[in-house]
Amino acid sequence: MLIILSVDSLPMSSTDLDSGVAAPTFELPNVGIGPDPLSLDRVVDTVDFAVLLLLRDYHCPKCKNQVQTLAEEARQFAELNAVVLPVLPEPVDRAADWQKQFDLPFPLLADPDKDVAEKYDQSTRYGALGELHDLIGRMPESVILDTRGDEAEVVYTYEGESPGDRPEVETLLTEIDDLQETFVYDCSLVDC
Repeated sequence: MLIILSVDSLPMSSTDLDSGVAAPTFELPNVGIGPDPLSLDRVVDTVDFAVLLLLRDYHCPKCKNQVQTLAEEARQFAELNAVVLPVLPEPVDRAADWQKQFDLPFPLLADPDKDVAEKYDQSTRYGALGELHDLIGRMPESVILDTRGDEAEVVYTYEGESPGDRPEVETLLTEIDDLQETFVYDCSLVDC
């Protein structure tokens, strides 16, 4: 049974969170599909991969376009046993407004204190002004987590260098598909 809690290639950008490290845990209010609040532990128990979209701001038109585009492709992520997890650095009521507008087929997490953004090193620009105003300073970031083990692991990170710099949907799907192909069965546990 598949549960949807509802994730020309661009180069991967590096962050302080390198691939292969344990993913920072979180629990955030969820105004979309799935349990509220939603914890990373719950995701680990449910799907093989999670795509975190660390968004910029409630007003960001490119963020709105990104989640709507991913919503149109939600079935492809579900077929790969992956969930898309947009994280909006806003209060719950603003996230709920997005859910009402876009009717997203996956969770939509509110991060009013920007805890997840900080844990995943989402970059900002313009110093103190950028820290003060997300729409000006916060850059988009996409992170793929491999949740097949006991804990989630960061396996792909794309840091946007400008407000519109985001990986294409096909890039995210290809990354997940490639990761699934590299999975090695333990033949002592599974009939190979």
